[in-house]
Amino acid sequence: MNSLNGKPAYRIFIVEDNDLYAKVLKRQLENENYEVFVYYNGRDCLSNLDKQPDLITLDYTLPDMNGDAILAEIKKQLPKVHVIIISGQNDINTAVGLLKNGAYDYITKGPDTREKLGNTIRNIYQTDQLRIENEVLKEAVREKYDFRKLIKGNSREIEAIFSLMEKAVNTNISVSVTGETGTGKELVAKGIHYNSKRKNKPFIAVNISAIPEGLIESELFGHEKGAFTGADSRKIGKFEQANGGTLFLDEIADLDIHIQTKLLRVIQERELTRLGGSQIIPLDVRIVTATHKDMQLLVSEGTFRQDLFYRLLGLPIALPPLRDRGHDIILLGKYFIDEFCEENNLLKKSISPEGRSALLSYPFPGNIRELKAVVELACVMCPGDTIEPEHLNLIGKENVNHLLAAEKTLDEYTEDIINHFLVKYNHNVKMVASKLNIGKSTIYRMIQNTQN
Repeated sequence: MNSLNGKPAYRIFIVEDNDLYAKVLKRQLENENYEVFVYYNGRDCLSNLDKQPDLITLDYTLPDMNGDAILAEIKKQLPKVHVIIISGQNDINTAVGLLKNGAYDYITKGPDTREKLGNTIRNIYQTDQLRIENEVLKEAVREKYDFRKLIKGNSREIEAIFSLMEKAVNTNISVSVTGETGTGKELVAKGIHYNSKRKNKPFIAVNISAIPEGLIESELFGHEKGAFTGADSRKIGKFEQANGGTLFLDEIADLDIHIQTKLLRVIQERELTRLGGSQIIPLDVRIVTATHKDMQLLVSEGTFRQDLFYRLLGLPIALPPLRDRGHDIILLGKYFIDEFCEENNLLKKSISPEGRSALLSYPFPGNIRELKAVVELACVMCPGDTIEPEHLNLIGKENVNHLLAAEKTLDEYTEDIINHFLVKYNHNVKMVASKLNIGKSTIYRMIQNTQN
């Protein structure tokens, strides 16, 4: 794409020896905001190819050069430029030859030539715009998933994680990510995928614990129409969706023992058949798994297959809890504060020394997810430009005295506790209700009251 007055412009060459026709066509295209240059012979066109046109309309019969020769020289110098041949003859053999040699289209001169040409150019332009947008998006993805921009921190623990991720990027080895809830396991999986040779293929994430037991096989491997009651159409499973790319199996420890057998076979054979089907589908998928549970303990207890465990183990990456990352807590906190203030048009805020001390002394059972929630709330509660300890909603043994000093009502304390566990367990209401031994309706009612 070229530039006109500093703005993107689509540059078109009209190569046409009929002066009147060339001027009419030029005016038509300029009215559609294209940048247009007219040349009346082949040599003038070729001598100006350094202007890098995006598209050329080429009269096949010119006074100085044969259309085939001009096309060949254009494609030699600018292989990606679109060339539309305009000819006074409807010669199929000539048209086929030109198209084989790189012409985009062949249009025969007639009453509707300008209309056909205009439509063709618009189609090419729109396709080029989509391609450019695609390239920009891909570059943005590459930028977004740069290790050091994706995972904030400069502690020794995080440097070690970067080193392991780099090793994973350069191979197709399976990766098993472990760590407490909220430590960023999916970010590691995305970082590996989008920096590997598979980056232009799909990244498909599946949370095993979020899928009902009776649907997990269909979700992973797909099914054919009529495979079971309710299977009204064919379903493409997550493995097929991820073909050529990466399949991220989160909470792999929760996979039913019976499905584990089929998963092992699919991984070993690198192929699958959909539920209720017979077609064998070859697979080329990198598998990244994640869990916060002790997989070796599950293997010893017999709830997870040992052979599958070793198939999935590959390169193990153990993410440290936030409390073990030292000053990364402050670095991450500042990042989340700046991001939140920018998104919400708030004045930029800093953390006081006492606030930093409070953050560093807190164990963060909810890890990075909890830190993000804490500092975002602090941005809302802080009336000035400096976040103090009283703005940080930290709930833990180290903060009991500070918590009680607030002298809130019992309902307010209850709301704080429930919010804390909602953050810790990624807003899984069922799990929070179980942990706190309260009814789910209590949690839903609190959430509704908060929103009102």
